[in-house]
Amino acid sequence: MALEITDATFDEVVLKSDKPVLVDFWAAWCGPCRMVGPIIDQISEEYDGKAIVGKLDVDANQEFAAKYGVRNIPTVLVFQNGELVGRQVGVSPKNAYTDAIDSLL
Repeated sequence: MALEITDATFDEVVLKSDKPVLVDFWAAWCGPCRMVGPIIDQISEEYDGKAIVGKLDVDANQEFAAKYGVRNIPTVLVFQNGELVGRQVGVSPKNAYTDAIDSLL
């Protein structure tokens, strides 16, 4: 399962990580988000120990969604050393997400 990230944990988990971080910005009511969710969970298992893979519920956690201009969901952001280095909006194939992580490993 992907790590649950909140506004309270974002700084520590995402911005201070020494590994690449992939964050899925989603909401329970979002149909396309439910399509991406299982893909994110798979990636989380495959990259365990190599990268941080998490999900942030935009309904409950709006601070960082607003900070990074997440206006449509699902949006998947990729961070390296606290910097935003990738953005994928909408439903994408699994390799779009894994390629983004692989390029940072």
